[in-house]
Amino acid sequence: MMNRKEVVILTGAGQIGMAIARRVSYGKKLIVGDKSVENATNIVKIMNEAGFDAEAVEMDLSSRESIRNLIAKSKEFGDITMLINSAGVSPSQAPAAIVLKVDLYGTAVLLEEVGKEIASGGVGVTISSQSGHRMPALSPEIDEQLALTPTEELLNLDVLQPQNIKDSLHAYQMAKRCNVKRVMAEAVKWGERGARINSISPGIVVTPLAIDEFNGPRGDFYKNMFAKCPSGRPGTADEIANVAELLMSPQGAFITGADFLIDGGATASYFYGPLKP
Repeated sequence: MMNRKEVVILTGAGQIGMAIARRVSYGKKLIVGDKSVENATNIVKIMNEAGFDAEAVEMDLSSRESIRNLIAKSKEFGDITMLINSAGVSPSQAPAAIVLKVDLYGTAVLLEEVGKEIASGGVGVTISSQSGHRMPALSPEIDEQLALTPTEELLNLDVLQPQNIKDSLHAYQMAKRCNVKRVMAEAVKWGERGARINSISPGIVVTPLAIDEFNGPRGDFYKNMFAKCPSGRPGTADEIANVAELLMSPQGAFITGADFLIDGGATASYFYGPLKP
């Protein structure tokens, strides 16, 4: 029989997810799921060459079947004790309907499905975005709908219909607001298993995708954002991992159902400083 280990699931083979995985998955089995097997394989190669035990799996965040397959594969190696979800699409990568299907529905399904299997003492972190903090407050009724609507009915909510979504950025903001509310609701369910789940909302973090954005049509918008935020610079994946490491460690044992905004003060500047629209 194969040697069973604690299993860490990483969804989304990017810089932030890998930075977090490097902090928390040594001595454990790391399963890396991404829609692009090539991306997942690249991350796995880097991790394995650094002494980790990682394996790549194809996973489409917008498909419940694909998520269940990833979980089933993970359970072959042992108990799932950690989830790092950094999968998703950005508003410049996809139209509104795809953003909602992947970032909103897919994340909700992933938290739900992993929540059914997470081991006692387990912990999850999902990567949201500062974008969810930019939007005006929604009504308590809509917040509750985003938090509690059964996953298969989420995309039928009136607030998410095409006539109520302005563009892909608005869809992204709604998805990230939903992620935060979903984490709160899931924290209650995960707590029944003795597990915790939190979200992190990063600002602009330098990754290959972000560099593409800096050089793209919205580049000046992003450069202006980090130039005029209190920190005066973009962040790094490792600075996001610093907080994730706390949340996923015993030192974070009293933290669940929470969201952590890590954006160099860009949101503060947006509401009360030089980034105010």
